[in-house]
Amino acid sequence: MTTKAMVTSTIDIGLTASNTQGLISILSRVLADEHVLYMRLRNYHWNVVGMAFGPLHELFQEQYEDLANEIDDIAERIRMIGGISPGTMTEFLQLATLTERPGDLPDDQTMVAHLVADHEAIIRNLRRDVRASDEQYDDVGTSDFLTGLMEKHEKMAWLLRAHIEQRG
Repeated sequence: MTTKAMVTSTIDIGLTASNTQGLISILSRVLADEHVLYMRLRNYHWNVVGMAFGPLHELFQEQYEDLANEIDDIAERIRMIGGISPGTMTEFLQLATLTERPGDLPDDQTMVAHLVADHEAIIRNLRRDVRASDEQYDDVGTSDFLTGLMEKHEKMAWLLRAHIEQRG
């Protein structure tokens, strides 16, 4: 699938059509990655076992609930700037940089490590996206929006990392 952004109509909010296309492409990929991570969190929430079941079950739920809100905000941001949000699993899987792990039910520590890696990948992408939104596409609003999202992922990664780090 092409990552060509779908634009609904011409709006006049100070963004060129070309810049709008670029921003929608970024936001669509971010939305797709959020969906892949959301589903991994749900899967691990349902299937975690072991001594840390209780705290991890709750933490995974907190994170997927937070992501559900972020997913809605990202899709709405796409709409606000004149685009059409992708909305199917097929589109998300084609646009995402994160990959699924079908049938993969690791132990609790490996689950946490996978989730940390996913958050960190999203953070790295968002750092590039923040700069591109501002410098390449001249949209400080989207840049600010993505900065806030990046900070939320930094916190989620830190909370997970605390479950697997050892003092040295």
